[in-house]
Amino acid sequence: MKLYDYVLSGNCYKIRLLLTFLGQEYEPQPVDFFPGKEHKSDAFLKINPLGQLPVLEDEGQVICDAQAILVYLAENYDDAGDWWPKDALTRGKIAQWLAFADGLTATSSAARLHDMLNYDLDVVTARNGAHRLFRVMEDYLSHQEFAGQDWLVGSKPSIADIACFPYTALAEDGGIDLFLYPAIQRWVRRFAQLPGFINMPGINMMP
Repeated sequence: MKLYDYVLSGNCYKIRLLLTFLGQEYEPQPVDFFPGKEHKSDAFLKINPLGQLPVLEDEGQVICDAQAILVYLAENYDDAGDWWPKDALTRGKIAQWLAFADGLTATSSAARLHDMLNYDLDVVTARNGAHRLFRVMEDYLSHQEFAGQDWLVGSKPSIADIACFPYTALAEDGGIDLFLYPAIQRWVRRFAQLPGFINMPGINMMP
C-alpha cells in the first residue's frame, strides 16, 4: 500500500490517522506540495488528473479523494466495522459528515492556505464560511453531548470524526478562533485521547 502524502496536508493526515488506527502498514510517498507544486507535475497528473492529494495505491488500484479513501480503507480493512458500521442509516449519517468535511476543506483549509502559504484567495469569505460550518457543528455536538453521545455519529468514533478532525483542529492556522466553540473544543480533546492517535504539525491540543 502506497500513500502519496504531504505532511502538512490535513486531508493526507486523516488517511494517516485511519491507517494507524487500523494497524495497516503503508509506504509513504512524499509529494512536494509546497513550494515545489509537485502535485501539478506531469508525472503526478498521470496518477491523479485532478492534481490533488492524497492518493492511495493498493493492490494495483488507485483511489483519489480523502473521503473516498477513508471509505475504501474502512470497508476493506476494518473487519470489526468500528469505523464504518454496516447498517445503512449509520452509513448515511456518516456520509453526511464526509460531505461536511469537504466544506471544511473549502473554507477552514482555504483560510489556512492563505495565511500559511500565501495562497491568493478571498480569505474573509473562507473564514466566514468556516464559522458558519463551525456554528452548525457546535450546535450539533452540544445536542450530542446532552444525549450522552460523544461523537458525530453515535457513541463511538467513526470515519466521520476522522474526516472532520484535521481542518477543525487546524482552524487557528487560518485565523479562525475555536475559543468560540466549546463543544468543538471538547470533541477535539476527546479525539486526541483515542488509543493510537498520532499528531501532525500545527495541531496544538487545547487544555
